[in-house]
Formats: sequence, C-alpha cells, structure tokens
Amino acid sequence: MFTKSYYLLRSTQDGQYLAAKPRNTENSKGFLMLFNADYEALSYVNQHATEVANRFAVEPISGQQLKQMLDRWGYEGVGVVSDPLVPQVDFLRKQ
Repeated sequence: MFTKSYYLLRSTQDGQYLAAKPRNTENSKGFLMLFNADYEALSYVNQHATEVANRFAVEPISGQQLKQMLDRWGYEGVGVVSDPLVPQVDFLRKQ
C-alpha cells in the first residue's frame, strides 16, 4: 500500500479532504477516501455529489506520504474506492 500512488479529493473552499465518517461518531475524523486514478476520483464526485462537484480538486499522494497525512489530520484509516460508480469501498484502519 505504501509503494503505490493514490488520489484524494480536497475541498477548494475549506481545504478539507473527502472522508467517510461513521454514523453517531462526532469526534471521529473518519476514513480518508483514496482513489486509484484521478479520473476515478472525478467520476465519484460527479456521480454522488453533482451539485458540489465543482468545489473539489483532485490531489495526488504517494504511499509514503500517506501515513504522515493520516497522523497529521487524525484519520482513523483509509477507504480505498475500487468502484467509484457503485461505490465499492474497502476500509482499512491504521495501526
């Protein structure tokens, strides 16, 4: 996982990254959503958030930077999106 590059969706308004948050958990930052390709990230936001799609930008991140980002932003783990249209997400908790 740490040798691969991923893509993130980041809000152009407040700088927050797209994350999946568990229900009934206010203090959780959630799981950082990762995409395998830039076009998959764009497909995801265009399919599931059409009205705000123009408020997101796609950013690349290397696998080596990922752990540092998880620690810095306080995410519980990652959600790797394998199919952006369905969507199909594999959640991985950091250790």
